[in-house]
Amino acid sequence: MTKQLTDKVAVITGAGRGIGRAIASGFAEQGAKVVCAARTSDQIDDSARAIRNSGGDAIAVPCDVGDAAAVERLFAETRAHYGSVDIVVANAGGNFSRASVEASDIADWERTLRVNLLGVYYSCKYAIPDLKEKGGHIIVIGSGVGHRVVDTAHSAYGASKAGAWMFVRALAAELRPYHICVNELIPGLVQTAITADVNRSDASAFGAEWFKKPEDVLPLALFLATQPLTGPTGQSFSLMRRDSQ
Repeated sequence: MTKQLTDKVAVITGAGRGIGRAIASGFAEQGAKVVCAARTSDQIDDSARAIRNSGGDAIAVPCDVGDAAAVERLFAETRAHYGSVDIVVANAGGNFSRASVEASDIADWERTLRVNLLGVYYSCKYAIPDLKEKGGHIIVIGSGVGHRVVDTAHSAYGASKAGAWMFVRALAAELRPYHICVNELIPGLVQTAITADVNRSDASAFGAEWFKKPEDVLPLALFLATQPLTGPTGQSFSLMRRDSQ
């Protein structure tokens, strides 16, 4: 069977665990050369090693997406090892402020925006020169919390994800002439470190039809990465109920 991503170069942030690791593994199975990026070296080393042990092609590049210089180095290393990038999955994220605005810690609030919004901006900005060469795909992992208010303890996370969603639309318009598609993927509730304190019985409160495993997000990510370079772009694709976004 023909692999869908043969010889494509994919940079995936937050690839050390959870959704990012599942997408990295799945893309590699479809023939992509995968760059696993995250802050924690041992996790991305393990992700890349698992891919290679399964016959795939992957490297690990430590990177804090909240650091512009580190993200610039990530794409420089990708280019040196594999050539220009074809696919970017901006997956790295976190929720470091879980309190009301009044009770929130300023540093935690700023950190949430730096990772979830500026991290997406940096990851896209430094990929654009490569993507312009032949077109490509940018997939931003969003959240339903960026489209609606869940509760009063997620103001930073919601604001960062809402900003990322608007950024997707703005960037899609900017890059459309270059055949670069930019879309948001909303996974819904997935069993990851961020949702470790959420009970399965609480899933419906977050608009989730089912409490997914990371690998359940892969089919939609693969669908977006294999669409024509003429579109869709500037769209939000969701694994959540429509009325809960």
